[in-house]
Amino acid sequence: MSADRERERDRVGVWEVALSDGVHTVEFEHGTTTGKRVVYVDGKEILRRDWMFKLVGKESFNVGSTNTKASINIEAVSGFAYQYTLEINGRSLKTYMENRSKVTSTWLLNLDGVDCRVVLEKDTMDIWCNGQKMETAGEFVDDGTETHFTLGDHDCCIRAVSSGRRREGIIHTLMVDATQIAEAAE
Repeated sequence: MSADRERERDRVGVWEVALSDGVHTVEFEHGTTTGKRVVYVDGKEILRRDWMFKLVGKESFNVGSTNTKASINIEAVSGFAYQYTLEINGRSLKTYMENRSKVTSTWLLNLDGVDCRVVLEKDTMDIWCNGQKMETAGEFVDDGTETHFTLGDHDCCIRAVSSGRRREGIIHTLMVDATQIAEAAE
């Protein structure tokens, strides 16, 4: 059997993980007859264990340039059936992504023919674009703050202003060359 067909047969999980430095694909192979466990991140093999006699357990690894902690839990559900769950920073992927939407804002735009994914980490005010942490300059303005950065020849700014309502908190808006960009839902 070719290596590609074996990989296809043993692949039991594929997850998309949106982090500040980009969206990463995590793939997991579990050979239940060989005991093989292989983890790929963005198509690159990062962990391999052959001849594991214990077919259940946990494999831990890091994802992305931010070295975010991840693990795959392998549980037996019945007989020779297994369940695979991905955890990010100790939380299920679903819980992590729900919480992430509270602590980050993401914008998707096309500048000069290049797709850009801009992410604001609200707790640190770090700004990322296509996997690169941006150099920024912050300033206080009348109704909040502005964080300035450039993308190519474009002047960009993320404005943070109070919504005036406690439940909503602070509203973050991306401006590119004085044009407001709509926030994306990830």
